[in-house]
Amino acid sequence: MALSVAACGKAGDGGKAADGGGGGGDSKTIGLLLPENKTTRYETFDRPLMTAKIRELCGDCKVMYNNAAQDTENQKKQFDALITQGVKVIILDPVDYKATKSWVNQAAKKGVKVVAYDRLAEGQISAYVSYDNEKIGRLQGEALVKALGDKAKESDVVMINGSPTDPNAPFFKKGAHSVLDKQVKKISYEQDIPDWSSDEANKKMSAAIDSLGKSAIQGVYSANDGMAGGIITALKNQGVKVPVGGQDSELAGLQRILKGDQAFTIYKQIKPQADITAEIAVKLLKGEKTDSLTPTKVDSLSGEVKGIPAKLYDAQIVTKDNIEDTLVKDKVYKVSDICTPDVKAACEAAGIK
Repeated sequence: MALSVAACGKAGDGGKAADGGGGGGDSKTIGLLLPENKTTRYETFDRPLMTAKIRELCGDCKVMYNNAAQDTENQKKQFDALITQGVKVIILDPVDYKATKSWVNQAAKKGVKVVAYDRLAEGQISAYVSYDNEKIGRLQGEALVKALGDKAKESDVVMINGSPTDPNAPFFKKGAHSVLDKQVKKISYEQDIPDWSSDEANKKMSAAIDSLGKSAIQGVYSANDGMAGGIITALKNQGVKVPVGGQDSELAGLQRILKGDQAFTIYKQIKPQADITAEIAVKLLKGEKTDSLTPTKVDSLSGEVKGIPAKLYDAQIVTKDNIEDTLVKDKVYKVSDICTPDVKAACEAAGIK
C-alpha cells in the first residue's frame, strides 16, 4: 500500500508524473488533485493506490499529480494547468467544494471529465465516489454514546466539527447530531474547525474547558483523528479524562485508542474507493460507460446539478477490540506499525500480537 511514487509537483505546474512516466498531458493522461497533506491518508494511501490501479488498468496511461496543501487558489492553478496541458480526465478532491463550480463547468465545456473523489465538488461532475457521510456521523454519535455508557443521558458533550469548506463536514455533523441530540443531556459547546486543524481544535477544546469548567464535560465528539489528537492534548493539560472519538483510523489515532486516550475511530476502507475511482477515470478516458460502477445518483449540495452518478461506501466503528480484525486484517497497517515500543504493552493487553 505504501507504494513509492514521485514527489508532488509545485503549484500550477500541472503536476509531476506520479507513475514515473514523462510529463505532458495527452489522451493517455489522468490528472489527480488531492486537497491537503495534514491528514495522513492522502499521501500514504489514496494517491499510491489510485496511481497503481490506473497503471494496472491502462499500462501506457500517465498520472499527473498535485496536492493543494489546503490552498484553494493553489488547487485552481493546478486544475487550470492540467486543462492547459490537454488532460481529459481529472480526479478532483476539492479543498473548497463551492469554489470548484466555475472550474468544473469550464472544463466540461472543453470536454474534460471530472470525477469528484471523497468530497463532492460543485459543477458538472461526471461521477462521484465517496462514503455515506451522514451515516458516518451517526456511527460516530452512536460510538460516543456507547463510550459514555449508563451516564450518557446525564452527559454534556463538546462537538468539534470539521472544516466549513469540506462538503462532507456538514453531513458528519448532521449524522452525529441526529444521535447525540436524543441520547445525551446536551451539546454544551460546538465549533467548526477551519482546515481540520489539530492546533485549532486544541485551542477550541481549551476554550471549552475554560468556559464550561472541567467537571461540565463528559465527552467530546471530534470529526476526525487529527483533531482528536489536539483535543486530547488539551484535555490532558487540564487534567480532564473523558471519551473522545474520531474518524479516519490514522495510525496515531489507533495508538491512542490502544493506550486508552481515545475511545474510537471510524474505518473507511480506502482501497475499494481508490480502486473504483481509478476504474471510472480510465473508462471515461477511453470513452466507455461507467453506469455499472456508479449505481447511486446524488445531487450537488447547491442543488444545481441533479443525478450525478455515484458510488457510496459504508464504514465501521473501530475500538481496541477490533483493530486486529479490521485495519490489520485488511493490511492497512502491520502489527509492527501499530505496536511500537511505547504501545507494546497496550497491544498485548488488547491481544494484538
